Amino acid sequence: MRLSTLWSKSLLGNKYILWCLFIVNLLGTIYGYIWYDNQLRETWATQPHWLIVFVPDSPTASLFFTLALLFLLFPQKLGKFYFIRTIIEGLAVVTSIKYGIWAVTIIFAGAAQGNVLVWQDWMLVASHLAMAVEALLYVRLFKFGSLMLIAAWSWTILNDFIDYSFGVYPWLPEVLWNDVNAVMIFTFALTCASALAGWIALRAAKRW
Repeated sequence: MRLSTLWSKSLLGNKYILWCLFIVNLLGTIYGYIWYDNQLRETWATQPHWLIVFVPDSPTASLFFTLALLFLLFPQKLGKFYFIRTIIEGLAVVTSIKYGIWAVTIIFAGAAQGNVLVWQDWMLVASHLAMAVEALLYVRLFKFGSLMLIAAWSWTILNDFIDYSFGVYPWLPEVLWNDVNAVMIFTFALTCASALAGWIALRAAKRW
């Protein structure tokens, strides 16, 4: 078996693979929202309630990808929602790449400054790297185009602006509390890089 078979359209589009990914991503999404429970409660109690939407970044990215998988699993039944599908797919790609890489970077940045990594950190590293990889792989099967990619980038930039303007960005390791400005700059740059990566994958997909 050639190595390229591992990311071929036939394998990625296999129903068993799709169902496995759907279940794993759904469970990961649920776990992610539970992970954010304390921050969600604090935001609800101390901030305007509309900000609650912008708090759970990674779980929402995972939710977008989970929903995108539904359109691959039920293309006929959900075919009439094509426009919604392309919006969700664009958001799934940009946010999954962005928050997948962001979380891993923050974990290791904390470790570099003395934060002790525990098994949960390694679990988060593996799961968030998987988010970024699966998003790039499934661009080939998605239907969104450049317009929805720009829309997804715009939403994610808005999310960044809200996060760092109102202080609802994901809680950082204590050792990084003095580096919020650097994290903010990295976050905005990563959003742009993630959209660019999505665009490159989109261009490549049209040649395959």
